[in-house]
Amino acid sequence: MADFLGRFCHLPPKVSSQKVTERGKWGSKKEFILSVAGAIIGLGNVWRFPYLCYKNGGGAFFIPYILFLVACGIPLFILEVSLGQYTSQGGIMCWRKVCPLLEGIGYASQMIIFYGCISYIVILAWAFLYLFASFTDELPWATCNNTWNTDSCLVLNNYNITANWTSPVNASSSILEFWHRRVLNISTGIDALGNIQQDLALYLLLAWALCYFCVWKGVRSTGKATYFTATFPFVMLVVLLIRGMTLPGALHGIKYYLYPNPMRLFDPQVWMDAGTQVFYSYAICLGCLTTLGSYNKYNNNCYRDSFYLCLLNSGTSFVSGMAIFSILGYMSQQQGVDIASVADSGPGLVFIVYPQAVTLLPFPQVWSACFFIMIILLGIDGQFVGLESVMTSLSDTYPSQIRYGYRRELLLLLICAVCYVLGLFLVSQAGAYILQIFDHYVCSGPTLLLMAILQSVVIGWIYGADRFCDNIQDMIGYKPISLLKYCWMYVTPVICSGTLVFMLLKYTPMKFNKSYVYPGWAYLIGWFLAMSSLMMIPVTMVCKLAKGKGTLWQRIKSCSQPADDLAVKTQKNGSASLHAPDAAHNLKV
Repeated sequence: MADFLGRFCHLPPKVSSQKVTERGKWGSKKEFILSVAGAIIGLGNVWRFPYLCYKNGGGAFFIPYILFLVACGIPLFILEVSLGQYTSQGGIMCWRKVCPLLEGIGYASQMIIFYGCISYIVILAWAFLYLFASFTDELPWATCNNTWNTDSCLVLNNYNITANWTSPVNASSSILEFWHRRVLNISTGIDALGNIQQDLALYLLLAWALCYFCVWKGVRSTGKATYFTATFPFVMLVVLLIRGMTLPGALHGIKYYLYPNPMRLFDPQVWMDAGTQVFYSYAICLGCLTTLGSYNKYNNNCYRDSFYLCLLNSGTSFVSGMAIFSILGYMSQQQGVDIASVADSGPGLVFIVYPQAVTLLPFPQVWSACFFIMIILLGIDGQFVGLESVMTSLSDTYPSQIRYGYRRELLLLLICAVCYVLGLFLVSQAGAYILQIFDHYVCSGPTLLLMAILQSVVIGWIYGADRFCDNIQDMIGYKPISLLKYCWMYVTPVICSGTLVFMLLKYTPMKFNKSYVYPGWAYLIGWFLAMSSLMMIPVTMVCKLAKGKGTLWQRIKSCSQPADDLAVKTQKNGSASLHAPDAAHNLKV
């Protein structure tokens, strides 16, 4: 890939040097707000937060959630958006300018995004299948008269049932058979790859085509696309909330969702779930926020915007829980079962529980279509923003070659094509097993926690928290609250380190559906995917030090200083950071 880019980037330039220096900005502040909202408000708000809140003590779960949000989520969110705006660079070049020694943080984040683009887009393929299946006279998962159904198929409807029908092991409901035998057509294990499912492959191609045309013109097309993709899911969510609240049993479901159980706070796992949810839903440590912030005008109040966007994200998670559990309460009452037997998290909520719930509503096709349109738009926002982050990082690295013109579009097409081909493994009969490997090892808590620790150390100690606060002051006209500085220096790295150690101590081998044990080589692949991104950090450090001059200590100090153009920018702006100690003096070895 590096050789190809090298040859690709040495093609004769087709654009003027003046145009190359014009990196581009958002057309308006709305485009930035909507783009960030689309990036951070996704499936995690709908299928993860409501279940975690219910499982971990209801209203009591908000205590650890808010603490992690204040100590880690918001400080890192502001850090990344402000860093992108101040340097006007994407996920790689911003770290090269701030601390060249740890430029590998940028490469690692882009690798994680690349893996995420390959894997999570399969969820859109599943959602497209459900969406198009909704436009039928009768929802296919609401009957047992289909070719994929077994003799033991059971239609769950308005009657009492005591079995835990959400478990694929001991139940054979029509919705489960549709999910396992029609959508996934799941094999016996990851070693039984099976056939590629042609309809899912076409839906996957459709998802990639939409992502390509949202990104192909850069920030111009990305910003315009978010006017629809970022706003329509909110409309659908409000519609679902209003409909759910009018159903009998809705208050019963909301009570299960929010009723506080303070005793759950003594369980360390509750605090772990709160921390991982903050990292999962705020898209921090991935470089996306840095990229989106880099297209802001220099004097944009990114500090205030970040607070509003964080409030919007958490508020959406809370409202999503109200909408989901109001419908689950109705479902529980209609079927005469405890709500614990219908509450689920992740794909189980989106593709098993909710499709079953709509079969109990009048006009189920309408509500099914609304729900899956919302899921598709929530997913596609994060997908094309991640793709834009990768493209921005590459165009910032090779600005005169691929920032503008047909070469950018060709490179984007190549990346989409490669991701699509690799994604075909995920629409095979073993695709669900492969997706869990990506989810567990690549985009999981330990990887993001380590990235958060390094980012905090770089800004808090190497570059200097005081200097960075002065940079923010130069952009917005006033200094951020002092709590942020102490979070970057002490609170965030300490909490993230403690959480990381606890997760490693409690590590248990990954299982599929709590029963299937992966073969040893599958775990090796998972660790390889995780380490392939994190290894970019020490590899880059070794390369930087090898190219330096002088003793090892002199090389470390030299590589830890901000880039010359960033220092000049600071001087021209008259920032008080001119009087801050040199970054190398802040380095603790």
